[in-house]
Amino acid sequence: MEHFAGLDVSVKESSVCIVDDTGRIVREVKVASEPEALLQVLKSNAYHFRRIGLEAGPLSQWLFSALAEVGLPVICVETRHMRAVLKAQINKTDRNDARGMAQMMRAGLYRPVHVKTLRSQKLRMLLTHRKLLQSKAISIENDLRGTLRNFGLKVGVVGKVKFEARIKELVENLPDLALLVEPLLIVRRVLREQLGILHRRLLAIVRDDEVCRRLMTIPGVGPVVALTYRATVDVPARFRNSKAVGAVLGLTPCKHQSGESERSGAISKCGDEMMRVMLYEAAQILLVRSTKWSWLKAWAMQIARRRGVKKAIVALARRLAVVMHRIWVDGTTFRWTRETVAAA
Repeated sequence: MEHFAGLDVSVKESSVCIVDDTGRIVREVKVASEPEALLQVLKSNAYHFRRIGLEAGPLSQWLFSALAEVGLPVICVETRHMRAVLKAQINKTDRNDARGMAQMMRAGLYRPVHVKTLRSQKLRMLLTHRKLLQSKAISIENDLRGTLRNFGLKVGVVGKVKFEARIKELVENLPDLALLVEPLLIVRRVLREQLGILHRRLLAIVRDDEVCRRLMTIPGVGPVVALTYRATVDVPARFRNSKAVGAVLGLTPCKHQSGESERSGAISKCGDEMMRVMLYEAAQILLVRSTKWSWLKAWAMQIARRRGVKKAIVALARRLAVVMHRIWVDGTTFRWTRETVAAA
């Protein structure tokens, strides 16, 4: 007899429900959200698991790796799809969620999520921390600009290097304001220093990564975009074809069809938000700022003339995701003209 399990994981405790292939509940238990505690329940000789469902969340990568290492058939389940299925429950509890997940595993009503490799998780951590420091530094700069404007002190257009000197120049004859802005300037200085350390680390990784260097041959794609794509896609072979990457990253339009009504909406915005933003920025640079002509820019310009610049940028972001995957899989570099593409 085969068995199926659902794990509803929270920070401290996890609810476990095990059912057999007829849907009968075999065991229910609540244990600590630790690999050792879960293995004590799941590694019993009394169970022959076919699928074990684990909701994607903060602890899912850690627990997934621990369960998979011992040979358990664990599957990380997409959160939005799982919640939509469990919404039919009248009472939402951890116990009921675990029951529902176990039945989903038994019936095959789940959407699996790729669990990234350890290297990709570390790269993602680098990118996330860099973005956090960058956003905090920009927030402090904007706050200083806004508060000083209340006193008629206009910072104006000034770069990152000369920003602190400009602020001190404005409050030079106002000692009471100088005392208020000094703590923010100190915090900003530290943030910018640490941001520089992380950015140099990022550049060193990209410099030594052959895949990132090939991705950067595409116009508009820089080190940050290339490394973000590298960490997000992780294993290119998990996509059945290059066109599937755009849908996974939420860059394809939603469709609604009912009876005689059928319409296409905005992009789904599923998947990785950071990667979607990076691709949008790269597409915007390629379309608006890049001066060198290419078949990719010509394709986007035709869409811009018909549908507008914003829709052209979204379409170009989706096309970039496809091209980057193809370059990664084929081991090639970007080809600037259609002739070279056809010849290859």
